[in-house]
Amino acid sequence: MAKSTPLTDTEIRKAKPTGKQYRLGDGKGLYLLVFPTGAKYWRLDYTINGTRKTYAIGIYPEVSLAKARKRKEKARELIAEGIDPVEHKRLVSVADRAAAQNTFESIALDWYARQEKSWKPGHARTVKSRLERNIFPWLGTASIKEIEAPKILSVLRRIEARGAGETAHRCNQIISQVFRYAIAAGLADRNPAADLRGALSPVRAQKMAALTDPHQVAALVRAMRGYEGDFITRIALQFSALSFARPGEIRHAEWSEINWIKKQWTIPADKMKMKQAHIVPLTTQALSLLRELYPLTGKGRYIFPSLRSRERPMSNNTILAALRRMGFAKEEMTAHGFRSTASTILHEHGFNHEVIERQLAHGRKDAVAAAYDRSQRLTERRAMMQWYADHLDELASGSRHDTSMTTIA
Repeated sequence: MAKSTPLTDTEIRKAKPTGKQYRLGDGKGLYLLVFPTGAKYWRLDYTINGTRKTYAIGIYPEVSLAKARKRKEKARELIAEGIDPVEHKRLVSVADRAAAQNTFESIALDWYARQEKSWKPGHARTVKSRLERNIFPWLGTASIKEIEAPKILSVLRRIEARGAGETAHRCNQIISQVFRYAIAAGLADRNPAADLRGALSPVRAQKMAALTDPHQVAALVRAMRGYEGDFITRIALQFSALSFARPGEIRHAEWSEINWIKKQWTIPADKMKMKQAHIVPLTTQALSLLRELYPLTGKGRYIFPSLRSRERPMSNNTILAALRRMGFAKEEMTAHGFRSTASTILHEHGFNHEVIERQLAHGRKDAVAAAYDRSQRLTERRAMMQWYADHLDELASGSRHDTSMTTIA
């Protein structure tokens, strides 16, 4: 049933299967191979370097007659240049697969998977979110070797345009780290993100908003004690004010870390910013709060579990949302601001700067001094924190209104 005259669309559509496969020729080696199953395949027979070969062009009707003829002409052009179209197709496929494996997204995810193990969960989530929300939509599918500085800058400018200058700088750092990883793996030749130094608008470091005026602090303490939201959140708010700990340290606090006899909370090194275990003396007020909460969450792992699941720690937005619900604007108070409030009040009342800094777990370059702080100043820290807890009680009750300096011997 071979046919030498050009095919028509009607002939192809009406071609029916028989007991064996047959071909319908279109000329110049192109033909439609019809199988007993009814399947129809385009093929091109050709000769190159004295060898007769067959090139698979596609399947009908996905590949129409017109498209099959175009592919035939391209194949014949390759043959005329001494290039085997079958081998050429294989090499293009290999190149395409390599390009797909070397996209920015694929390399970034490989980099992320290797780094994630050494990061704290919160930081890992932040990096993943910045990749997925700010970077991948615009750079993800591009081959990493084809990405140049102007392309990266356009992505970062988009982030800046929405007022997130700090995020833009952080995203550039992430992109730069991915490129350094790609260079080390032999997948990229240079780091174009490094060319953007000075291209982004500088971001001024901003202190976390915190209340320091005695009347405002008094109002904050009363508001926390009268908080009408979730009970766990109310305790977490008050504990934040009394512990001087960072929000992440409080959220991840575990009951196993509380020593009721020594009246202290020991935060493991892997939870601390400075990677050193830290002791938080627990005041009478702080212990009272924990005892009040224990019947509710004491059988679980976390002191302040998530409102949705007791198996996870409290969300990093819970305290912030509670502050907003109580009417404190972002310019007035943040979850981190409890630390600044305590530091300011303690400094104003004459407490030793080194003792305050040690309790805030700020890093010390002098290892000897840091060791001295840990071993010899715990008694001073206990006294200071109990004074502060009592001071907050006095402010809240209205029995203390003065803002004069109180020198601590």
